[in-house]
Amino acid sequence: MEKSQGQLSLIWRKLKRNRIALCGGGILLGFAIVAVLAPWIVPYNPIKQDLRFSLDKPSAKNLLGRDELGRDILSRLIYGTRISISIAISVVLVGLLIGIPLGLVSGFWGGKIDFIIQRLTDTMLAFPGFLLALALVSVIGVGFKNVVVSIGISSVPMYIRLVRGCVLSIREQAYVEAARALGTRNLVILYRHILANVMVPIIVQSTLGMGTAILFAAGLGFLGLGVQPPTPEWGAMLGTGRSYIFASPHVATFPGVAIFLAVLGFNLFGDGLRDALDPRFKL
Repeated sequence: MEKSQGQLSLIWRKLKRNRIALCGGGILLGFAIVAVLAPWIVPYNPIKQDLRFSLDKPSAKNLLGRDELGRDILSRLIYGTRISISIAISVVLVGLLIGIPLGLVSGFWGGKIDFIIQRLTDTMLAFPGFLLALALVSVIGVGFKNVVVSIGISSVPMYIRLVRGCVLSIREQAYVEAARALGTRNLVILYRHILANVMVPIIVQSTLGMGTAILFAAGLGFLGLGVQPPTPEWGAMLGTGRSYIFASPHVATFPGVAIFLAVLGFNLFGDGLRDALDPRFKL
């Protein structure tokens, strides 16, 4: 317990020294607070239409203006934060639940199992991640759940390769050989000795993967294949706002800024977390 607390303390001290990580963490914390408090801080109903105020510019009454249907953009962005963060977390969970077991099995046992898994992985990697997600959502349909499944499956090859590479190096370590010599079962070795040592790169990759998931979801929403209206989702808001980019640029600008800040926050925090968890990085 004391050793674990000491490691956590060291990681926290490294993060505090990393201004970029703190900046990214601050952005993410801000989005998290907004998502949690959304029902209490929205100034207007995010899906209520009022065509009398269509495309109103930012003002004291509507800080970010209104969209083409007279809906308050700030309220829609606040609720859109919930959608985007939920998608990011769900996508990473799908990738982890499928990718970690396949990567462990592929790297630990090798042979024909490894060959089959890696050929399937190569096939999926032959498609760019967004193109694969686009193809999957075109087949299974649009909506929140289908977007999560599509983007999650497109992220699976990345986790398989990451976990497999770590397992290939760890399984040759002396403590793994010692566990085998003592007659420890393979599943116990995988869980106790190997999985515990691949968690650091998995955590870092998961953090970075959340930013990618938000970007992919926004891209699908922009094309009309993501979360469907009237649900407020940043990509869909950006897609509808492109038609008014010259007459009312605020309709597309603010959703674009929200996507940029969220992805930036995950990337900055992920980079800082990688440095903090790397034992070779000194204070």
